[in-house]
Amino acid sequence: MNKRTGKFLTSLSALALLQTGAANAAADGVDLTFEEIVVTAQKREQRLMEVPMAITAFGGTELEQRGIDSIQDLSFAVPGLTMREDGPGSYQIFLRGIANAYGGGSLVSVYQDEVPMNLTGYDVLPTRTLDLARIEVLKGPQGTLYGQGAVAGTVRYITNDPKLDEFEGSMDATLTSVKSGDMGAEVTGVFNIPVVKDKLAVRIAATGKTGGGWQDQPEVGIEDGNDEELTNLRVKVLWQPTENLSLLGTFISYHAEYELGQGYEQPDRTVFVALDPAKTLIPKVWDYELYNLTMTYDFGGAELMSSTSYVSQDHQYPFAYRGGEETVYGGNYAGNDLRYNPGNQFTQELRLSSTGDGPFQWTLGGFYRDMERSLTAYFEYDYFGFIVEDQEYFSENTSKSHALFANASYKLTDRFEVGAGIRYFKDKASETNGFAPDSVTEKGSFDTVNPRFYLSYAISDDANLYASVGKGFRSGGFNTGGNPPFNPESLWSYEVGLKGSLADGAVYYDLAAYYTEYNDMLRRGLVFLGPELGLQQLVSNVGAAEVKGLEASINWKVTDALTFSAAGTVIDAEVTEITAEDTANVVGDPIDYVPDFSFTLGANYDFNWNADTPGFFRVDYSYRDKLPYVDLTSFPAENTPQYSDKIALLDARVGATLGQFDIEVFVQNLTNENKYIDPYHDWNNANRTRPRTIGVSVGLDF
Repeated sequence: MNKRTGKFLTSLSALALLQTGAANAAADGVDLTFEEIVVTAQKREQRLMEVPMAITAFGGTELEQRGIDSIQDLSFAVPGLTMREDGPGSYQIFLRGIANAYGGGSLVSVYQDEVPMNLTGYDVLPTRTLDLARIEVLKGPQGTLYGQGAVAGTVRYITNDPKLDEFEGSMDATLTSVKSGDMGAEVTGVFNIPVVKDKLAVRIAATGKTGGGWQDQPEVGIEDGNDEELTNLRVKVLWQPTENLSLLGTFISYHAEYELGQGYEQPDRTVFVALDPAKTLIPKVWDYELYNLTMTYDFGGAELMSSTSYVSQDHQYPFAYRGGEETVYGGNYAGNDLRYNPGNQFTQELRLSSTGDGPFQWTLGGFYRDMERSLTAYFEYDYFGFIVEDQEYFSENTSKSHALFANASYKLTDRFEVGAGIRYFKDKASETNGFAPDSVTEKGSFDTVNPRFYLSYAISDDANLYASVGKGFRSGGFNTGGNPPFNPESLWSYEVGLKGSLADGAVYYDLAAYYTEYNDMLRRGLVFLGPELGLQQLVSNVGAAEVKGLEASINWKVTDALTFSAAGTVIDAEVTEITAEDTANVVGDPIDYVPDFSFTLGANYDFNWNADTPGFFRVDYSYRDKLPYVDLTSFPAENTPQYSDKIALLDARVGATLGQFDIEVFVQNLTNENKYIDPYHDWNNANRTRPRTIGVSVGLDF
C-alpha cells in the first residue's frame, strides 16, 4: 500500500466512526434526515443515490455559503477537478487525471442549462454562480448524452427558471478588502415577475463587480492592476400556453475587463517588466452574448425537448514575457503580443425522452454545431538584441459537427437495472494559420462511436452498487505552418461505485474506484522533421497513459444544527507507452496538472443569536497536492517536472438573519497562503493564490 492510498483509507476509517455517532443520535429519536439534492445528469430527475455514476452536486444555498463564485473556486471544492488559466477567460478544466493543455477542444464539457459553453481550445465561456439552483459535476466520460468535450466529465450550471405564480426577488451588496490590495464591491439583484399568472413569467438576474485587485507593476505606476470590472445579465422568459407545452427563452450578456491578467512571478505578487511595459496597459476584455430558446412538449409517456442556441464572443488580451526562458535554439528573449479572438457558435439539440415510472426508460436525440473562431495576434520581441516589431499572426478555426445518440435503461427486478447508451459523432474542421502575408489551410474530418454500459444493483433501500464502462473522444487538429496534424484522442474508463445513506438518512456517502486507458495522448514537444526543418515544437500523439483513482465523499447531519462534509481523491496517472519519435517524452512521466491527493472538509452550524435572529457559522478547508508539468519544449530536452505548490486554503463565514435582511461576514484564504497555483512557469510567469480577503455582505429577500 503506498502513502497516498494509506492516507485515503485512514480518512475512510475516520468517516466510518462518524457514521456510528450518527446512528446513536438517530436511535435517540432525533430526526436527522439529510436533504438529498435531486439531479438531472441523465436528462431526467433522479435522486443522487439512483444515478449510476460519481457526481458532486452543490445546491444554490451551499454555493453562496461556501463562496463558490468561479470555476477556480469550484476546482478547490471538488477533489480531482483542476484547471489551467492563462488569464481572465482563458482556461482549461481537467478532471479525474485526464489533463492535457494541448489539442483542438475541451476535455471537460461545460453546460449552462441546455446550452454548451465550450467553443474550442481555451474558449470556455466564463460562467458565474448567479441565481443558480445547483451545480452538478459529472465524473468520467459523458460522451453519450453530452458529446464532444465530455472526455473526462461534464460541469453543469443549472439556473433558476421563472416562477409562474409568485413575485419574488433579492438584492445583495458585498464589500471586500484584499490584503495588500484594493477594496472590491459587488451588487447582485434577482427579480421574478409573473406577467400572466400560471402562463407567462420573467426572471432577471444581474450582477456588477469592481475592484478587488492586488497585483502591482511599479515600473509603469500600476497598483492593484488586476482589478475586475464585470457586468453579467441574464433574462429568462417562460411561457406555458398549455399544460403540455412550454417555451423558455434566455438572454445572457457578459462583460469583463482587467488592466492586468492573472499571471505574475514575484513572491510579493508584483508583475515583471515586459519588453514594452506600456503595452501591458492595454486592458484584457472578454465579451459575449448568448441567446437560447428551449421548447418542451409532453405527449404523455414521452417528452420532446428542442434547444436552439447562438453565442457571439469577443476576446482581447495582451501577453507579455521577459528574458529568462531558454528557447529551442538556445538563448533568451523578451516580448509582447496583443491578441484578438472573436468567435461565434450555433447549436441545435433535439431530444425525445420517456416519462413515467415504468421499468423501461429511454432517450433518443440529435445534435448539430456550427462554430467559427479567429485569432489575430501582433508580436514584437527582442531576440539576442535583434528587435522585431508588429509581426502579425492570423488563424481561423471552423467546425461543423453532428451527432445522433440513444440511451436506455431497464429494471430487470425492483433492485437490478441495466443501461446502455451510444453516440455517433462526426466533426468536419479546418484551420487557416500563419504569419502575414503567408498562411496555410488544413482540413480534416473526425468521427467516432461512443458507447456506455452500466449495471446498478440496490443492495437495500438505502444503498446502490453500480459498475460502468464508457468511451471518451476528442477530435484531432492542426499544427501551425503546415506542419503535420495530430490525430484524435480517445479513452476507455471503467468504474465501480457504492452510494447510499446510513443512520436513517443522517449520513450520505459516495465511494468510487476507476481505471482509465488514455490512448493517442497529445503532448507538445520537440519533433525532428528531417535535416531541412530540424527540431520543431509540435503537438503530436505521443502514446498512451493509465489513470487509477479512488474517490470518497460523505455528508453527515450530526445534530439538528450541525452538518459535516468531507471528500477526497487519490490519483495515480502516468505515461505508459511512447509511440512518437520526439526527443523528450518518456514512459513514467506524470500527466500534467494531476495532483496525487486532494481533499476538502466542511462544517456548518446553525444557531440563534437571539429568539428572533437565526444565524450560522461555516468553515471550509481544502488541500491539494502539488501539480506537475513536464516542459518538453526546452533545449536540450529535460524531463524534470515543474510543480505548483501544495495548497491548503481555509475559509470561514458567519451570518445572521434580521427579518428580511441577511448579513454575512467572511474571510477567504484565512491564513494568507502565498502559493503557486499553476506549475506552468512559461516565461517566468505563473499564478499565485489570491491573498487573504475579508468581506461583508448584506442581502434583502422580498
